[in-house]
Amino acid sequence: MSAVALPSAVTVRLRNFNRPGKEHPQAHAFVECDAKRQIARAGRRGAKTVTLATKAVIAFLEGRRVLYTAPTTEQTSTFWKEVKRALAEPLEAKVFYKNETEQVIELRNTDQRIRAKTAWNADTLRGDYGDLLIFDEWQLMNEDAWEVVGAPMLLDNDGTAVFVYTPPSIRSRSVSKASDPRHAPRMFARVQTMIARGDTRWAAFHWTSHDNPFISESGLEEITLDMSRLAFRQEILAEDVEDVPGALWTQKLIDDTRVVTTPKLIRIVVAIDPPGTSRVGGAEAGIVASGLGEDAHYYVLKDASRHARPEQWAKAALDVYDLLEADAIIGESNFGGEMVESVVRAARKEVKFSLVSASRGKQVRAEPVSALSERKMLHLAGVFTELEEQMTGWVPGDPSPDRMDAMVWGVTELMQRPSKNRAGATVWS
Repeated sequence: MSAVALPSAVTVRLRNFNRPGKEHPQAHAFVECDAKRQIARAGRRGAKTVTLATKAVIAFLEGRRVLYTAPTTEQTSTFWKEVKRALAEPLEAKVFYKNETEQVIELRNTDQRIRAKTAWNADTLRGDYGDLLIFDEWQLMNEDAWEVVGAPMLLDNDGTAVFVYTPPSIRSRSVSKASDPRHAPRMFARVQTMIARGDTRWAAFHWTSHDNPFISESGLEEITLDMSRLAFRQEILAEDVEDVPGALWTQKLIDDTRVVTTPKLIRIVVAIDPPGTSRVGGAEAGIVASGLGEDAHYYVLKDASRHARPEQWAKAALDVYDLLEADAIIGESNFGGEMVESVVRAARKEVKFSLVSASRGKQVRAEPVSALSERKMLHLAGVFTELEEQMTGWVPGDPSPDRMDAMVWGVTELMQRPSKNRAGATVWS
């Protein structure tokens, strides 16, 4: 430990991590770990930022050069605020120099320093070094940030590397700069194998959102009601989930059948699943457009689903109808279809609208649509993050989510109903 004692803010944090009735033993063990390579998998709001800031400050006060890196300014700013709060006493006493612009705190004329820096990849990480290197939100960064630039930064002092991540959801994968969006969970799995074989160079930690004793249990319980099963397991339980057991779609199946362009479409429908027909997704209206191609394949064209008032989601559906020059808007008569029709017609009287009836349960209705994917006859024409999360996270028997239900309705309508194509010929799908 350097001549500077631990500030009271840090000692309070350490005490809180292990306070009777408010224990966070995983965070406490992580802060105190001195393995050369460490990886932690943590749930959202699991005290990850406070834990990292505490670990970084302790290392800094031991005279080390600490570099914390995360993909975005918002993430580094949160860490920076925690570091300043922890070091408030010595900063006020002018023991250390602080540069707000560079987000640096240092002991002048020494290598003792702590810095927060944004970095997505190897290029944005270049230009620094340290003997404690922390990668936060590691799942969003390109692997080269560590393999090409990060690792050599530790050569001077045989430094320590720390990786922290929340299991990547479909939504986070879409913004990740990684070549392999699952590189973080794959690293965690490798580390677990190495540790099981006796490797002491690595340490692995896992904690959930529930493990943080300082967040509202009732609030956490409330938000989980708005989450899909998959999102709950990834974001709250911090589980690395490849596929949800029992789900009708897998991400691989969706990716393998995805297209960028479509053939000529002979029929297009816009399906609406109005708010209130499903407990999943709350008051969101599912608005999904699908088309039947000349090749007898089916294409998901647009997802315009949203949380909105009736006149707003009706306008959104009509916008898609106009954009794609669709043949009809459809609604489910069993679950608010007549209301949907009245709302849509209030916005535009002259519109082709069809009521469809649910003669079968949602699982039975969804299975033939899933089978189309298996036969490589159903394609998502683009990336639809929220829809894909619902498709891969829904298990038959659960309430079906709005976007997926609208998609299933649209494709089912295209599969069952003969129509006139734009050349006037009858098409049986």
